Amino acid sequence: MDSISANDSFIHFNKKCYHALNEHLKKNNFSKIFILVDENTHQHCLPIFIDKIETNVAIEIIEIESGEENKNIDTCVGVWNTLSELNADRKSLMINVGGGVITDLGGFVACTFKRGIAYVNVPTTLLSMVDASVGGKTGVDLGVLKNQIGVISNPDLVLIETRFLNSLPVNQMRSGLAEMLKHGLITGESYWNKFLDLSKLSLDDLDELIYESVIIKKNVVLQDPFENGLRKTLNFGHTLGHAIESFYLSDPKKPTLLHGEAIIIGMILACYISTELVGFPKESTLAIKDLFTNYYGHTNIDKNDYASIIDLLKYDKKNNHGNINFVLLESIGKCKIDCIVPEEVIIDAFNFYALK
Repeated sequence: MDSISANDSFIHFNKKCYHALNEHLKKNNFSKIFILVDENTHQHCLPIFIDKIETNVAIEIIEIESGEENKNIDTCVGVWNTLSELNADRKSLMINVGGGVITDLGGFVACTFKRGIAYVNVPTTLLSMVDASVGGKTGVDLGVLKNQIGVISNPDLVLIETRFLNSLPVNQMRSGLAEMLKHGLITGESYWNKFLDLSKLSLDDLDELIYESVIIKKNVVLQDPFENGLRKTLNFGHTLGHAIESFYLSDPKKPTLLHGEAIIIGMILACYISTELVGFPKESTLAIKDLFTNYYGHTNIDKNDYASIIDLLKYDKKNNHGNINFVLLESIGKCKIDCIVPEEVIIDAFNFYALK
């Protein structure tokens, strides 16, 4: 697969990853290399990755705990302190090897340490490969509120080595697939139709689908790097999806919902709202609900929790002037942004999702 240029960053795939990284190390006089991992990528990915690095520059490994609950400023402070203790300077390089938590947090740490050091992202989950790999969004959560603190800044390189997916559990693979399904809904029938029989998808299909998903997101981001218009379409399903994810994170009695699992619910709700407000075909909404729930199962959301989830919408990053802005679908591949949705329609959407 050809490498992809995205603004001032390059995305490389599989065998080209290590050649590109080693050339980058040769061209730049980095003082030290810091590799950020969690306990999972330390065990499963780092041995493969570090064996391919060709450099005489000193390498230090920094490990943080995995999980969305650790994507916060406290973890950043720990990494910043470790960088200081290990004498990192402005010519240091940070390489983030992990899923979205690692690449988001590691990118933010790099962008803010000594007002910015170079960094490289090595996404190791399907979600991070197709979502966090493009666009330069870095950041952390504020309590249970998703991605409230951060900056937009591109890494020098993104290295997508799909071999790392072999170590992922099924639920993590499904979580990543949710973002690819979103790309299909907002882009058009050609890509969307490749997912209509999810039972037939295999790991062999993934390389091509990942590549196409990265191209889709890159094309959107290049036209609107700071999310003033078109890039908002990438948030389809995320307004309510993030609120649901945050709500479930806030209550230890609730089952754990991965990002993609929450976004799947958010997309079903957004399809219903789209039908009600902008004319998205009802039969398409019903078909999407069936497809998603057959593959992902059904989460029982208590009616008593609707108000608490809706209250979290006020923290959504797309909001402005006190308005909660939704991305809706007029048809597959045709989005309408900055839509104001009455609360009663949101409640109706939850009731629609609850029907089995």
